[in-house]
Amino acid sequence: MIKVSHLSKSFHNNLILDDLSVDIQKGDVVALIGSSGAGKSTFLRALNCLEAADQGQLDLEGFKVDFSTITNKQRLELRKQTAMVFQHFNLFQHRTALDNVKEGLKVVKKMNDKEATALAKQQLEQVGLSERALYYPKHLSGGQQQRVGIARALAMKPKLLLLDEPTSALDPELVGEVLQTIKKTAASGQTMLLVSHEMSFVYEVATKVLFLDKGKIVEEGTPDEVFNHPKSERAKEFLHNYFRNKGEHRA
Repeated sequence: MIKVSHLSKSFHNNLILDDLSVDIQKGDVVALIGSSGAGKSTFLRALNCLEAADQGQLDLEGFKVDFSTITNKQRLELRKQTAMVFQHFNLFQHRTALDNVKEGLKVVKKMNDKEATALAKQQLEQVGLSERALYYPKHLSGGQQQRVGIARALAMKPKLLLLDEPTSALDPELVGEVLQTIKKTAASGQTMLLVSHEMSFVYEVATKVLFLDKGKIVEEGTPDEVFNHPKSERAKEFLHNYFRNKGEHRA
């Protein structure tokens, strides 16, 4: 069980996250949806201490931190137990795919090179990139780079995998391969917190959906409950506009 309690964050007196609380069961895929600026990415970054939350607590399967008093030691331990997949890949351009996956294992988990190499190769195989292990990012497509990013995150064996709009920087024809990798990861039982604008994919893969608006969770439930039976007017408006603009029908 992962429990986020009363998480808040302000930038220059603007409240970005407003007292957010959510429970995540082991193996859950929790999707955050909402308009740009709703606080979705900041929520993920605060949980991984890439943004300093003003207040809030996290209970990560028994590892507890208070973000208002978190120490450097706790921050390092938190990053050992979580992993982030970024919108723009954030790969080291001068290192091969294999070395990118190995980096966190050696630096954070203090593995020796032999152990890190074996695990990195295993993770690249899992995302279908064994044959690209010695390629540099500039020789990989955007979809392949993002799959390296997912392999790098999964190699850390995180209790919570954070995915921040992992397909938004990709050309449309490359989105599918990354979504399939995420779907496979979800099926393996990996607990995930996902920010995505791919509503059809969210409906298919998520176990819980949170709709954020102005830093608050205003709708929470199963994909069917949130997409097909939203209670709040703001969620109704957002979903209506999304599916109208996409020319799609809801599931």
